[in-house]
Amino acid sequence: MTPLVGAAHDRGISTLTLDSPANRNALSADLVAALRAALAEAGADPATRAVVLTHTGTTFCAGADLKSPCDPADFVALLTELTELPKPVVARVTGHVRAGGLGLLGACDIAAAGPGSTYAFTETHLGVVPAVISAPLLPRLDPRAASRYFLTAEAFDAAEAARIGLLSLHGAAGEDVDELLAPVLAGLRKAGPEALAATKELVTAPVRAALARDGAALTELSARHFGSAEAREGIGARFERRDPSWAL
Repeated sequence: MTPLVGAAHDRGISTLTLDSPANRNALSADLVAALRAALAEAGADPATRAVVLTHTGTTFCAGADLKSPCDPADFVALLTELTELPKPVVARVTGHVRAGGLGLLGACDIAAAGPGSTYAFTETHLGVVPAVISAPLLPRLDPRAASRYFLTAEAFDAAEAARIGLLSLHGAAGEDVDELLAPVLAGLRKAGPEALAATKELVTAPVRAALARDGAALTELSARHFGSAEAREGIGARFERRDPSWAL
């Protein structure tokens, strides 16, 4: 059976690759468990200076696996582990990111994307709430942009994602994301590991505080709406490729 998260190592950089393209790297219980295990291994490896989180296929992460979703509490644990890992985590995106996948970006320390990537908080169109992902994202995002995109589920491009604080850097047409990341990874390789860990702890303090303070309440909010009649209609409409009954 092919692992859902691939792992490779090169000169201090551990690359973890979401590898479930059949469901667009959706956050199934199995994928979340595999990613948590891979992160723990990378975090404990003294040869790892930083972690790159990337993906196969055309989608970085489609959000919750609507057929086999992970427990919201496990997703909170994953986001917490990303922010508490004593190594910087760099997201490398070459495809689309939706819903819970944006929470992964918010929990990463640096996020880089190619010009063809797109983003959307699709939850409200499914009758659910972007609850858990709000903890790592709201401390990072422009507040007015967060209000707009959380509420409307509009898609936006990499340039807009960078403008609102979702991405650290993005490529223009024809630019390769690995070329963009080369100086970032070079800088991480030259940094002292203890200094990196302490600096990450410093800069992630608002996100870690939000997860610790609000994680349980956000988990309950997420579960309540996923179990609602509105969510059943919205998710059913998505599978049936039709508008939900409330759409005007």
